[in-house]
Amino acid sequence: MNMQPRYYSLDIFRGATVALMILVNNPGSWSHMFAPLQHAPWHGCTPTDLVFPFFLFAVGNAMAFVMPRLQEAGDAVFWKKVLKRSVLIFLIGLFLNWFPFVSWSSDGLVFKEWISSSNGDSGVRIFGVLQRIAIAYLGASVLAYYLKPKVLIYTAVALLLVYWALCALLGTGDPYSLAGWFGTDIDKILIGVPHLYKGEGVPFDPEGIASTLPAIIQVVFGFLTGVFIRKEGSVSWLWGSVPALQESHFKLIAGAMVTGFLLLVLGWVWSLGFPINKKIWTSSYVFYTTGLAILSLGGVIWYTDLQGIRNGITRFFDVFGKNPLFIFVLSGMLPRISGLIRIGQDTDENGSAIYTTPLQWFYDHVCAPLPGPAEVGSFFYSLCFLVIMWLICAILDKNKIYIKV
Repeated sequence: MNMQPRYYSLDIFRGATVALMILVNNPGSWSHMFAPLQHAPWHGCTPTDLVFPFFLFAVGNAMAFVMPRLQEAGDAVFWKKVLKRSVLIFLIGLFLNWFPFVSWSSDGLVFKEWISSSNGDSGVRIFGVLQRIAIAYLGASVLAYYLKPKVLIYTAVALLLVYWALCALLGTGDPYSLAGWFGTDIDKILIGVPHLYKGEGVPFDPEGIASTLPAIIQVVFGFLTGVFIRKEGSVSWLWGSVPALQESHFKLIAGAMVTGFLLLVLGWVWSLGFPINKKIWTSSYVFYTTGLAILSLGGVIWYTDLQGIRNGITRFFDVFGKNPLFIFVLSGMLPRISGLIRIGQDTDENGSAIYTTPLQWFYDHVCAPLPGPAEVGSFFYSLCFLVIMWLICAILDKNKIYIKV
């Protein structure tokens, strides 16, 4: 059986997700972003709020193609491979949070302390995007390895119901609000305030411990979708020419579209009692985003595999999908490295030097002056940064260099 077309679809889907992740994480100015490129303030879901769950879904989808080999190899091989990969991804995420380990203070570089000696509530954040991917991958792998698909479906839904009950019963006031959500108290006790995210103005980690449970189920749903694709797409597909839609192809696409639509509707219905919310990763959010992910992946399979289409668009996303972890980490490191390079630009009223950085200079002098609202220049900067990342991925792909963990 020729598996290449199916992996190609997954590379396109994963690559598009990574590209959007890079785009929304690197604006020219955080104060000037088009609304679809911003996260929902609390409840709700914007296109940007689809990026992370789509990536977790893709992680699970890829698992479906390697899990049979791991099950054949036995427990020892499974645990060694999965634990090693999970620990490495978690440590890379922690490294990225701490990097570049120094920052400018007045006229010198100072070490970024694990816990600040001048502010006991400030320190290196322990959790983050890669850390959540690592834990969700580990949890979903264990469930997928030991449970049959049908049992896995019931288990996944049961865990989402359990999470809903925990939020409703352990929360205070409005249990789905920033102040009332129960997970923050767990994070403060087990992780500590210095190591929590402070972007909401208070210690609150959107990738904390409690909300990782439904994120694990996001990966599980991706895995179950991959199992369905392997089963129904077992007939080899021809590249570039599909003379007639075979029964297996119809069942695959129809099954994906119907399942995706049903999950989308169920997620919306569930949101009437348990709001769609990325920051506390509600169960309705899992259903809603999984439905959209299945619909999107089904569309990619139809476009690239059944129609055999290969063009500049698929090529653009394909190279991102082949080195997703590496390019995500690099896209986070480059702005921080740029932040260490100071360029004397002007002086203030006291005669002290005012510095900028290479990337900030590019935004101020090339992007910001563009005509139109300030969001145009900020978005243009994001596009330029994305193109640079693509060129790096394209060079790696051309030389058959694929950096995996």
